[in-house]
Amino acid sequence: MNATAPPMREAVAIIDFGSQYTQLIARRVRSLGVYCEILPHSVSGADLAARAPQAVILSGGPASVLDVGAPSLDETVLDLGVPVLGICYGMQLLAKLLGGGVQRAASCEYGPVRLCVDAAEGHLAGCPPAMDVWASHGDQVIALPAGFRALAHTDSCRIAAMADPARGLFGVQFHPEVVHTPQGAEVFRAFLFGVAGCTGGWTMAGFVEEAVGAIRRQVGGDRVLCALSGGVDSTVVAALLDRAVGERCVCVFVDNGLLREGEADAISRFFREEHPVNFRRVDAAAEFLEALRGVTAPEEKRKLIGDRFIRVFRREAARLGPVRFLAQGTLYPDVIESCSASGGLSATIKSHHNVGGLPAELGFELIEPLRELFKDEVRLLGRELGLPDSVLTRQPFPGPGLAVRVLGEVTPEALRILREADLRVQEELERWPGHGDVWQSFAVLLPVKTVGVMGDERTYANVVALRVVSSLDGMTSDWVRVPYDVLERVSTRIINEVRGVNRVVYDVSSKPPSTIEWE
Repeated sequence: MNATAPPMREAVAIIDFGSQYTQLIARRVRSLGVYCEILPHSVSGADLAARAPQAVILSGGPASVLDVGAPSLDETVLDLGVPVLGICYGMQLLAKLLGGGVQRAASCEYGPVRLCVDAAEGHLAGCPPAMDVWASHGDQVIALPAGFRALAHTDSCRIAAMADPARGLFGVQFHPEVVHTPQGAEVFRAFLFGVAGCTGGWTMAGFVEEAVGAIRRQVGGDRVLCALSGGVDSTVVAALLDRAVGERCVCVFVDNGLLREGEADAISRFFREEHPVNFRRVDAAAEFLEALRGVTAPEEKRKLIGDRFIRVFRREAARLGPVRFLAQGTLYPDVIESCSASGGLSATIKSHHNVGGLPAELGFELIEPLRELFKDEVRLLGRELGLPDSVLTRQPFPGPGLAVRVLGEVTPEALRILREADLRVQEELERWPGHGDVWQSFAVLLPVKTVGVMGDERTYANVVALRVVSSLDGMTSDWVRVPYDVLERVSTRIINEVRGVNRVVYDVSSKPPSTIEWE
């Protein structure tokens, strides 16, 4: 848990076994008004007992409990006297540790599955006799531990849910945390409130109070430099810091030359006129572009940009006098894709500039009050802090900016083409009535050229890809079925109005298996 995260009176511990969807468990739990923490599978029973959780949830994971050296659990966790829910790998681990049987499945279950509920009780209380769930497993529990009984099955999995109510131990073979399990929230509701006796009541108003107090305790009488990009996340952090320490926080906005058309000036106006804070703008465009010269690898770009941001912040801190802390708007999706936030086993997807892209020698102590939150929760927090919808409804924008939307080397000419193309995307998509359901819409400049015919002459010019996705939290997404006439207008405007482009393509990939950004 990050030092600035708020302590809560009622909390659930989620033990991470490396699933890319562990954070979705947290999201489901918090959406029901119950605070939770994600902890590594190596957490000891004693450490967990000291946290006094109301319940424990064991996540899924990519390993098999049958493998030598598979991640396990301090078995004293099961003796704490609080309810435990195992999900997928977590259920298999419960069975293995308690003397049940697990084996490779003759028929793996990946994707949508029809679940037959044989006993709607315990964590399945209130579930219908049959429901659609989402599964992803190659192992199955084939023999129940003593004291357990099966509560549900599928066509190819005889024990798809199990329970030992006397000891407060429960398991599901499917994934109630993903949106593809429509009744998933009801499973968590039954476990948290019906089984564990949680009362809920965790709200963003409570988060504000606790976060402000935690920041004050961490900062003391020192000063803070807030890395302000102008996006939703850093703006919410700036508002929290302004409430917590006032003028002792200096918000530094770095114009790195990688922003969209007119964005730097719009951000400056907002923080100087509409929502005044202790604000400084630093023009570092030339510095960033020089650092990126000749660089084409996405991970190298991200790390170079993260390093360059820190260099600029150090210089500004030196000018301002002693500054001990650096605050930034890191969210949980940033962390989970860059590394395992809980020190666990999940794989690195890409290094976010403010997480995996940070240099080893930072020179600051970090303040990251949003590190355990998702984007939709941050927007709720911003409303609680009184920020306008014009800021809170902004689409997410990557910290490395257009550098990860120019595939290949980042040059002034490439940035010009991308800025002009992206402007047309934003203008046309905002005119479309369905734009309110879009999570992100943007252009990507591809590192290829194609032959075209313009004005009866042969051209050999650049290709722009359009990316339009819907999402709840950025961890999973689907491509948006934008009407053909809207796509036609976007394509026509880009080709006719942006010099150097003769072809536009549309990305119809979901996440997973793709990511939202191309790099």
